[in-house]
Amino acid sequence: SSGINAEYGGGATNKLSKIKDVRKSIARCHTVLRSNQRDNLRKFYQKKKYIPLDLRPKLTRALRRALTTHEAARKTKRQQKKEAQISQREIAIKAKIYNRI
Repeated sequence: SSGINAEYGGGATNKLSKIKDVRKSIARCHTVLRSNQRDNLRKFYQKKKYIPLDLRPKLTRALRRALTTHEAARKTKRQQKKEAQISQREIAIKAKIYNRI
């Protein structure tokens, strides 16, 4: 890297363009290597309980902190009992209506 970052003095412009091309090609290689490495890491952590922070979805701060669908759908024992009572009443009312017809 010291050769690439050295001062160019007043060298030929084609030398500068060659240096630029080399730097671009190095960057392309690094990009491909990094994406392959991240794909492999994603596969490795797919079935683990915890995933590294940089592999998790970015989202917004609020969405990251929001309850998951499973957590939001959970109900307390008391709420479950209430809903069970209400649903029984609804079924009884419907049964009476059907009997009259």
